[in-house]
Amino acid sequence: MKVVIQRVTRASVTIEQQLFSSIGKGMLILVGIQSDDTDDDINWLTSKIVNLRIFDDENGVMNKSVLDTNGEILTVSQFTLMARTKKGNRPSYIDAAPPAISVPLYEKFVTTLSQELHKEVQTGQFGADMKVELINDGPVTIIIDSKNRQ
Repeated sequence: MKVVIQRVTRASVTIEQQLFSSIGKGMLILVGIQSDDTDDDINWLTSKIVNLRIFDDENGVMNKSVLDTNGEILTVSQFTLMARTKKGNRPSYIDAAPPAISVPLYEKFVTTLSQELHKEVQTGQFGADMKVELINDGPVTIIIDSKNRQ
């Protein structure tokens, strides 16, 4: 599982010109799922995400988590995070899990993340053509791969 975390002052998802979901201060998380991802990947990532200290404390030092700041989270499933670009100019998505695997894993990721955050996590709509807007705060952008836990 790969995630791209962006610290935001606000973020939203629009589908067919209708606002689908939105958050204020918190994190926009793009989520890519591979066929071999498991509950272990979900549990490790969700714990890492809610405890990641990327929000400023009173001294302007990134020392607080989304939990500490009572922030919000918006997640968007994004199979293109699994792109292979080594060969040629057209990305290959063979590492992305098919919907039969990725939908249940994504739903479990959102449920587990909501439990860790102690509030509902906002989402996009799996497989929809979404327009994602955000104000990246900092900018702060972090990439985490559950297969590379360094």
